[in-house]
Amino acid sequence: MSQPTLVLGSTSRYRAELLRRVVADFEQRAPGTDETPLADETPRDRALRLAIAKARAAAEGLDDALVIGSDQVAELSGAVLDKPGTAQRAREQLSASSGHEVHFHTALCLHDTRSGEDRVHVDHTVVKFRSLGTDEIDRYIEREQPLDCAGSFKCEGLGISLFERIDNEDPSALIGLPLIALSRLLREAGIALP
Repeated sequence: MSQPTLVLGSTSRYRAELLRRVVADFEQRAPGTDETPLADETPRDRALRLAIAKARAAAEGLDDALVIGSDQVAELSGAVLDKPGTAQRAREQLSASSGHEVHFHTALCLHDTRSGEDRVHVDHTVVKFRSLGTDEIDRYIEREQPLDCAGSFKCEGLGISLFERIDNEDPSALIGLPLIALSRLLREAGIALP
């Protein structure tokens, strides 16, 4: 029996780089998902809903595929930290995070188009920021340009210097795709790893 096509339902270069750590051959498809938050939705529930929606949207028209959807929501004191988009917003997010814990909910969905089954997982990461000075924040933003990253940092780069500690079960989850859980879900779906 042939292996199903593996599809990453994301155009994110960060997620594609992560996925290449465990599988060499996959396609990328833009899911085109509406990411508008729902009323009274927790950050964890939002991440999971969007991961499932992205996997299902990217699966449209496919009949023999395993489609990966993932979403990450950053939370500071109950407020969601979206991708900043501008240096000013990144400055505001990092200033607010300074000295505090930020919670990251990274959800994963593996949608099997053969059965319609969704296998899901949500990783929870806590990042403790050290106290940051304005000049440190400005230097960081200028050097790394983290404008497309939830929470305004890249932990796989210079962003690691902003933290006191990271608490989680899967270090790849903070970058945007929990590879330990994904490897388990792929094995459950019949993909041989490694």
